Amino acid sequence: MHNNIDNRQPQPLRGCVTLVTGASRGIGKAIARKLAELGSSVAICGRNLESLEAAAKEITALGRKVYARPANVTNPAEIAALVEATESQLGPISVLVNNAGIGNPGFGPLQEKTEADWDTVFNTNLKGVFLVCRVVAPLMIGRRRGDIINISSLAGKNTFAGGALYCASKWGLQGLTGCMAEDLRQYGIRVSAVCPGSVATEFSGRGPKDGAKVLAPDDVAHAVAMLATQGSQSFISEVHLRPISKPQS
Repeated sequence: MHNNIDNRQPQPLRGCVTLVTGASRGIGKAIARKLAELGSSVAICGRNLESLEAAAKEITALGRKVYARPANVTNPAEIAALVEATESQLGPISVLVNNAGIGNPGFGPLQEKTEADWDTVFNTNLKGVFLVCRVVAPLMIGRRRGDIINISSLAGKNTFAGGALYCASKWGLQGLTGCMAEDLRQYGIRVSAVCPGSVATEFSGRGPKDGAKVLAPDDVAHAVAMLATQGSQSFISEVHLRPISKPQS
């Protein structure tokens, strides 16, 4: 197998297993790739099989073990099967990155939104995180270690016109993350949130983005890597990421 890893570089996650949801493209794929570069075996899931397989090939080319499986984070049975298969194929999950999320139909004036729009956004952005963590957390508790990193958004800290559903889902994720952190820290498990501003991806957001004034997926991946490799006694609970060049509102 062709190996693009420079084994002279530090690999602090060697021996670890990471599960990244929503990792077939964009931020999730960048996170999976980054943690693989740091030595971790990686399991990835997504809803688009073709994109998922392409992402898996990229990570495999780095010389790391990869397990890819289609899964919808809103489906409890698919989540349970994903977690069981990941641990069977790669070993105990050391790091869980809840990245799966959607923008539309979460953008637009509240009065124009439907109940179905609400359910679609919340089932993925908030309930999906709960469903995945509900399966993985007990396994980490049994081992008394682990990292859970939730990809939130600065929209979970701020409000803007047309963002009611999306912001509400991310504000909810902030609360869920904070409470999980308090529930699980006694077991040696760290739960953190990464809150990026606008990122240059195919994510369905509020409109075109100036590439010079937004974050890149690798910027988010760098923050996740920092959390996954922090010292054993430290606990970084939340990271805010902004582009240096401020986008125009």
